[in-house]
Amino acid sequence: MSKFLLSVHVLAAIVAIGPVTVAASMFPRFVRDGGNPAVGAVLHRICRVYAALGVTVPVFGLATALSMDVLTDAWLLVSMALTAVAAVVLFAAVLPAQRDALDGGGANAARLGMTAGIFNLLWAVVVVLMIVRPGSSTGA
Repeated sequence: MSKFLLSVHVLAAIVAIGPVTVAASMFPRFVRDGGNPAVGAVLHRICRVYAALGVTVPVFGLATALSMDVLTDAWLLVSMALTAVAAVVLFAAVLPAQRDALDGGGANAARLGMTAGIFNLLWAVVVVLMIVRPGSSTGA
């Protein structure tokens, strides 16, 4: 069962988080270049929809951790905390700034780029922790 849960967790991360990271990274250029509003709307929609789907990632991650009996391992606790921080950055900074830009609020492209970069960096660290798993006895 652990292998199945891990597979679903990894697939959910790829399918749900990947599009958000790409669209969030592309949006600041749209703002900076004064791009087509339709393109900005699509990028924002990708971020919103896939952010909602991204909830499946920690759900299956927790189920996987429970099945593997690693729920109290430090690397996992740090990963969960970073995932929560990434969610806050996305929902409290990236998505509202994108909405503001689409509504003509004059969003700052550099600030949007920075917050998207922080979001992406947090996910990159989580991925590394998931692969390296410091202190793991599996030898990986």
